[in-house]
Amino acid sequence: MRRGPVAASCSLFAVLALSACSSNASGDAGGTASLVPLGPVVTAAPDAAGTPFADPAALKAALLDVGDLPVGFTPVPDPEDDLGLPPASESADSDKSSTDPAECGAVLSPVADQRAGAVASASGWFTGPDFATIDQDAASYGTGADASQAFAVVQDRLAGCTEYAGTDADGVQVQYRVGGREQQPAGDASVAFRLVTTSEGVSLVSDVVVVVVGSTVTQLVATGQDPIDAGVFGDLTSTAVSKLAPAPAG
Repeated sequence: MRRGPVAASCSLFAVLALSACSSNASGDAGGTASLVPLGPVVTAAPDAAGTPFADPAALKAALLDVGDLPVGFTPVPDPEDDLGLPPASESADSDKSSTDPAECGAVLSPVADQRAGAVASASGWFTGPDFATIDQDAASYGTGADASQAFAVVQDRLAGCTEYAGTDADGVQVQYRVGGREQQPAGDASVAFRLVTTSEGVSLVSDVVVVVVGSTVTQLVATGQDPIDAGVFGDLTSTAVSKLAPAPAG
């Protein structure tokens, strides 16, 4: 099940556009967020030490929780795992979502979806003030080499998706721009970038870091009308790494 920043942001555009009109604001603060070229490709050592998480529940427990987040954030239940709802059909006739190029639709998809073969995967989603969201997913692989390849796959996709367009589930036009971000190195290897998503004059900014911790790769995404504070995001990254670093019991 995917409830990532891009999927969630599309449902917010109508609300944000209405808010912008009623307040006579431009509603496009995110559209002016600075974007610089993606940084150089980062290579993760294939022999990094670390025990994989074989149990999805253990991996889920090692993700950020509400106590790790800024004040005002609350967890979002997973419709399938937490609420017991049936999986949403990705081929529903009413779903008009698309991207051009098609492969760019996987930007910000969970790492486990971008590179198959994880022995365990988990995700967590949180909402906060002013429509902000913080999401984390993680994929634990059997070897450091597999984790290194997953880390490379994420970066390879970004290189071909610096600018692309598409439609949301209702067929509304959406534009995407991807650029680099400066952030202190984290874990065994890390790469940071920014995605600006724009539709009908409203923009959302997703600041992202992908980190390798042993044989686990985690992706942390903060989305809002304005970029998240760099210091806050750096602290969240450090906390995420520290929670994943201990070898799982058993």
